[in-house]
Amino acid sequence: MLCFQYNRVWIPNGEEIWKSAEIRVDFRLGDSVLELLLEDGTELHYAVDSSSPQLPPLRNPDILVGENDLTALSYLHEPAVLHNLKVRFVESKIIYTYCGIILVAVNPYKQLPIYGDAIIHAYSGKNMGDMDPHIFAVAEEAYKQMARNHKNQSIIVSGESGAGKTVSARFAMRYFAVVSKSGNNTRVEDKVLASNPITEAIGNAKTTRNDNSSRFGKYTKIGFDRRYRIIGANMRTYLLEKSRVVFQVVQDSWV
Repeated sequence: MLCFQYNRVWIPNGEEIWKSAEIRVDFRLGDSVLELLLEDGTELHYAVDSSSPQLPPLRNPDILVGENDLTALSYLHEPAVLHNLKVRFVESKIIYTYCGIILVAVNPYKQLPIYGDAIIHAYSGKNMGDMDPHIFAVAEEAYKQMARNHKNQSIIVSGESGAGKTVSARFAMRYFAVVSKSGNNTRVEDKVLASNPITEAIGNAKTTRNDNSSRFGKYTKIGFDRRYRIIGANMRTYLLEKSRVVFQVVQDSWV
């Protein structure tokens, strides 16, 4: 027997959003309907397959909503992740959230005062969990592991078109330049990113969601000397989608 009394759940509303609801009556194996009460007071009878019931995902308790690490949630699934990111972004104006060692970033599409030199120095020397989630914390962890273990480190910046990957990579490079005390002289991040217009002219294409969407990957390598100061950098491109940049797809029009 499966019983859920007055537990809050998420139910799918169409294909794009989830709605919060409360279970009003215990669910027992064999029931074909789950009686729910939505947050707006609407009663809903949610159909389930009695032979193999797929119950809606449970909501996390309010005390956990807004956690800075998604792995701290009691229930980790799509609606829980989306709701936690929404609460942090909309209510607390926080764009960064950890998911273990992964940093999740929500693009605010505006400049934020959280990338100054004072913030860089605040994260310098700190462990990843000591401060609030930030791209500087990830960069500091990579820099510290390189200096401690004398091994190469990699930071993978991934996301959909327009997510802010290039900007995030620039902030990481700027962090390295400042903490290695070479930022005022080399400005390595500016030099590397100055090549963007050339590579974008060849490897970018217009898509339905982004007029200047990258159709290739970038591998930026930063070199350090024995004192862990930046001595140079280079960028390589890979996985160029040639079919996306040499011609446009012609779509049939229907009358």
